[in-house]
Amino acid sequence: MPTSVELAAMRRAIVISASGLGATSPNPAVGCVILDAAGRQAGEGFHLRKGDAHAEVNALAAAGGRAAGGTAVVTLEPCNHEGLTPPCHQALLDAGITRVLIAVMDPTSRGAGGAARLRQAGVDVHTHVLEEEALLVLGPWLAALSYRRPALHLLMQADAAGGVSPLSAEALVEIEVERHAHDLLISPDGSVEEGRSGSHGRGFSVPAAMPNEPDGALAVVAEAGARSVLLVGPSDLGKRLLNRSLIDRLTLFMPVPGPSQPATSSPSLPDGFVLSRIARTSCQLVIRAERR
Repeated sequence: MPTSVELAAMRRAIVISASGLGATSPNPAVGCVILDAAGRQAGEGFHLRKGDAHAEVNALAAAGGRAAGGTAVVTLEPCNHEGLTPPCHQALLDAGITRVLIAVMDPTSRGAGGAARLRQAGVDVHTHVLEEEALLVLGPWLAALSYRRPALHLLMQADAAGGVSPLSAEALVEIEVERHAHDLLISPDGSVEEGRSGSHGRGFSVPAAMPNEPDGALAVVAEAGARSVLLVGPSDLGKRLLNRSLIDRLTLFMPVPGPSQPATSSPSLPDGFVLSRIARTSCQLVIRAERR
């Protein structure tokens, strides 16, 4: 069973893994913490972008010789194949790691996964450690693999009558926050930008134009290498994707209702969505919903 120190290390790995959001696609955003043989933190790292070293390698580099006999705490199963970088399970073995804790198993493993190969080498491996918490970061990447398309997040502004309206100042602020965790931002006019300008590595390209119909738009963003996309409404594309049940996350801004405002004026969530967050700004309600 994981110790309290190891669970704290996993939560730290989850937190730092989010540093790679909006930059690692088509790879996942992963974090890793190395504990030395005495259980003290020796190093940490995250995957910066495709083509760069993975989280485990960065954490091992930070730990240096203190990794020998220690524990690797990683949010995603260490990779077992050589791509642009060597396999991470072998890097852990070469560093003398004797125990590995993994939050989420990698569905892209080829043949025997990294966890199986570590066990075969005599490493003590524990899987599904704080998996639900790690999915806060890895969830969109896994969804993109499952759906064979990028995970789509639609942000819209509602007016007092429940209809879609131009974006409020609070919604514009939220967009500037949210865009950094997405590969691409699609504006209401169809223009496309990187969520974080210049953040991606090789093999990623920003589409020059976005078709106004769902199948063509999804093909374009998938070809670019995107795994998560933020769409800003109101737009015909966002509406069509929503009608086709292709939106995975919805963020809705609406004015705080007045005391005499009829309850029927509030917008309702589309079928298939459940509330995941409700907050308030100075004069807006922020409603977040996820597709079941």
